Amino acid sequence: MDPPPLPEEDGAKPGSKIALRRYLVKALHRLQKGPGYTYRELLVWYCNNTNTHGPKRIIREGPKKKFAWFLLTLLFASLVVWQWGILVNAYLSYNVTASLAIGFKSMTFPAVTICSASPYKYSLVKNRLKDLDGLIHAALEQLLPSGPQNETAPPPANASRKLNMALWRQIPLVVIAESPGADPVVTDILGDRSGPLPTSSPAADTAEAPTFKLAIKLCRQNGTECEYRNFTSAVQAVSEWYVLQSTSILSQMSMKEKIGAGYQSRDIILACLYGARPCNVRNFTRLYHPDHGNCYIFNWGIEEKPLISSNPGAEFGLKLILDINQTDYLPFLTSTAGARLMLHDQKSFPFLKDEGIFAMAGTETSIGVMVDELQRLEYPYNDCTVNGSDIGVENLYKNYLALQMEMKSCGNCTLEEAAQRSAVKSQLKTTYSIQACLRSCFQKQMVDTCHCGHSAFPLPDGAKYCNNNGYPDWAYCYSSLRGSLTSRQFCIESCKETCNNTQYKMTISMADWPSEASEDWIFRILSYERNKSETITLNKSGIIKLNIYFQEYNYRTISEAATTTIVWLLSNLGGQFGFWMGGSVLCLIEFGEIIIDFLWITILNLIGWCRGPRRGKAPPAALPTVAQRVEAHTNRAFQEDEAAAGYPEAGSASEPGTPPPNYDSLRVSALDTGDLDSDGEGSLSDQKMA
Repeated sequence: MDPPPLPEEDGAKPGSKIALRRYLVKALHRLQKGPGYTYRELLVWYCNNTNTHGPKRIIREGPKKKFAWFLLTLLFASLVVWQWGILVNAYLSYNVTASLAIGFKSMTFPAVTICSASPYKYSLVKNRLKDLDGLIHAALEQLLPSGPQNETAPPPANASRKLNMALWRQIPLVVIAESPGADPVVTDILGDRSGPLPTSSPAADTAEAPTFKLAIKLCRQNGTECEYRNFTSAVQAVSEWYVLQSTSILSQMSMKEKIGAGYQSRDIILACLYGARPCNVRNFTRLYHPDHGNCYIFNWGIEEKPLISSNPGAEFGLKLILDINQTDYLPFLTSTAGARLMLHDQKSFPFLKDEGIFAMAGTETSIGVMVDELQRLEYPYNDCTVNGSDIGVENLYKNYLALQMEMKSCGNCTLEEAAQRSAVKSQLKTTYSIQACLRSCFQKQMVDTCHCGHSAFPLPDGAKYCNNNGYPDWAYCYSSLRGSLTSRQFCIESCKETCNNTQYKMTISMADWPSEASEDWIFRILSYERNKSETITLNKSGIIKLNIYFQEYNYRTISEAATTTIVWLLSNLGGQFGFWMGGSVLCLIEFGEIIIDFLWITILNLIGWCRGPRRGKAPPAALPTVAQRVEAHTNRAFQEDEAAAGYPEAGSASEPGTPPPNYDSLRVSALDTGDLDSDGEGSLSDQKMA
């Protein structure tokens, strides 16, 4: 079947238009090899030649069977599409399966972080906290000796003269009296009666006695907007108030002063033994922790290679004897006595407030360790990160160790100068963790909202720590931000868990140490080794013995594997297609071939439709003559004249190729040249009639 002609645009070159038409027609011929030039012909050709069983029966059977096969083919094709949708949806859900494997091998000994419960020695920071301690003693005198009626009374005038009332008024403690049916009354403990809460009236006398609550008054904008943080116990109120005030005071100390005011390694570590080899303070890395002051990390793996444990059992672990010296604790800042310790991975920052444990003074604490390795799949199977590089929150703990070392060594250098020097020390960088991300996110929000950073977290570049003098509204802002659900949710959504981590399961047992029978000689030897004096300087309230070891070398690995993979998807797609339609991948390729043919025919039709209106209607093609029909029937090599077929005239361009030969000379017939007419039809009819 011949392709339809392509009309030319007015003003266009005839040769270029015909060349384009020929190119498209030849391309179509190469693609379909004879299915036809209409959608119907293509569809019939596909049904007749495809390897799928149903379409063949549609065109080959009778009307009734054709209709039945059409319904069956449509039904099963719908089932295939439905099953494919289920399979693709299952694949895109990215489900995982967890598997547990138990192995036995020599393992890397965990990093062990040890801190004192008190961040500083009270004797070294007492001068900085003397005004604050005077205020808390005066407040306790008002709270403790008398009942509720005297709690609301102002202190004597001579008692407030020695106090730093400017420091008190920045963050005061108040008593809130609540009576049934009356508005609460707020009273400053060390100041004059501040009157009722805003938009309240003074409480009226009632028969029932009022209840009293101790609260912290936090204000901003020069006291024009205030809020009250209530507590169920005065112990909690006093502790929180002291933490806020001491944070403002101690944040003004330099890093060198903070490290010098904390517990030094020679003060806290009395003896060390790892396996059969002795160790000392040089095997520990000092880290200034914002919550616990100077901490000491064994086997951190930052400045040295991690140690490998050769055997399980207490004899092959780490043994320590510590002195926490709780007599020099900060009385109002630290109310817990003991050593804070944590087991964690190498090069990871220890967050002892969340994951640490306490070791009690006067005891021998044995910690048996078992290892669980957790291996998660990355995105899109889990919303986790490998190293934190794809997290939008800057990890402020990454260069924390190098930064504090530079700030201690350079003395009076600024934070920016120390940050530039520490950035080049890549070996001192800590790894990513979700705790580091959450705290870095909160500190960033603190700097953006309150214009200063909290001293419990590292600072971003260009920021400064909060204090009452430079940022008088910081406590109100910090309290509001810490209690904001929106702020916490934002940080939770911004941070991700690590895909691979190691968890240390601990079994803890304790016993009194030393015993009454042996404490004399033990304390005498330890005191002499530290001070070179026969005077006993240690006691049972400060001594701690630790044993940390692997219980066994059986470690558990919890790993995830994808439930659905691309191989699973292709296998199931092919199985469903073969079961319902009897097809294969080649059938899909055939279907794709027909789609391409449809596109080519559509392009040809669109070109003809777009150019047809511009040129006008083409003249109708002339009907073939009787001679042409007879010639076409008897001579298969006969070709119609191009003008009669509607093709462009021969003068515009010539079709390439050699014309077919004329086979009339091969016919067997008696010809009388004299009686033939111009086209030979007259003599032929005369001979038949004779």
